[in-house]
Amino acid sequence: MPELHAGRRAALRDLLGAEDLDALLVTDLLNIRYLTGFTGSNAALLLHADGDDRTVFCTDGRYTTQAAAEVPDLERVLDRASAPALVRLAAAHPRRFGRTGFESQHVSVERFAELDGIAEGVELRRAPGLTERLRLVKDDTEVAALRAACAAADAALTDLIEHGGLRPGRTEREVARELENRMLDHGAEGVAFPSIVAAGANSAIPHHRPDGTTLTTGDFVKLDFGAVVGGYHSDMTRTLVLGSPAAWQQELYDLVLQAQEQGRAALRPGAEAAAVDGAARRVIEQAGRGEEFPHGLGHGVGLEVHEAPSLATTGAGTLSAGMAVTVEPGVYLAGRGGVRIEDTLVVREGTPELLTLSPKELVVV
Repeated sequence: MPELHAGRRAALRDLLGAEDLDALLVTDLLNIRYLTGFTGSNAALLLHADGDDRTVFCTDGRYTTQAAAEVPDLERVLDRASAPALVRLAAAHPRRFGRTGFESQHVSVERFAELDGIAEGVELRRAPGLTERLRLVKDDTEVAALRAACAAADAALTDLIEHGGLRPGRTEREVARELENRMLDHGAEGVAFPSIVAAGANSAIPHHRPDGTTLTTGDFVKLDFGAVVGGYHSDMTRTLVLGSPAAWQQELYDLVLQAQEQGRAALRPGAEAAAVDGAARRVIEQAGRGEEFPHGLGHGVGLEVHEAPSLATTGAGTLSAGMAVTVEPGVYLAGRGGVRIEDTLVVREGTPELLTLSPKELVVV
């Protein structure tokens, strides 16, 4: 999709002008993928403010054929040391690349010293977060990939439940392995992160790693998982119960569900990130459980499973239409069990678009 990526590069050039930069050296592979479509493991991009005819893409000889297919619209050079090669190219044309920004959030002190040492005649300026600023708002192609990733996760959970994957006697590891395999069966190219399966008291541990704990009748079972499709990540949590829920389990679940509903309802363009967190958090605090909700309400998702914006008490900025975020309140009672309910959504004018469609009423297995 050369036109798509060319449009993204054009949008980035507008930011370069505002930063008084002649060019930007892009070294983060996810940002390179976003700007060019390249999916290999080694590359750099020297994006010039004047246009693609002065922009150069560099990778190494392993990717000659792949780069020609994925980046057909840019000048391509081959060098294993891609970033230094492009800095040398800039130094050969100091009037053209005199003020070149670099992604300081992704470049180590040692790497900067190396690049600066060969940037004769070129001023390397810190320019963090420019591409990430564009990535905040998803275009239609990105949202389509997110929908597909969420659909693969939804289908995997449905299969897991309908085919008896959640039953007493199975271990958390066995359930996690089956859940991940089912996501692959439904079109995922990979898993978004190591799946969380937490049964019984382990469900009170927000990021428990699946182990040999066996599922037991009466347990909460918390499942936090996601799929990757087209490089884009889904993220969903559902908490189920094996057998009829006890009164305290139903009460806890209903509380978290109410908080989740309030958080989702607060998602709208112009909303403060911290205020969205507050809408859900107030429900839990008013129930006297504020200390048992120890994390933020959610985060952005896209080419990374955790990216900006942050929906938390410390979250900064306002939401815009097209941002993809999670809403995932949780309450955790140490030694007893916990509940987290999480969806991936896209901020829209009016009601946000829900991408994770698995039911949210308490599922009894």
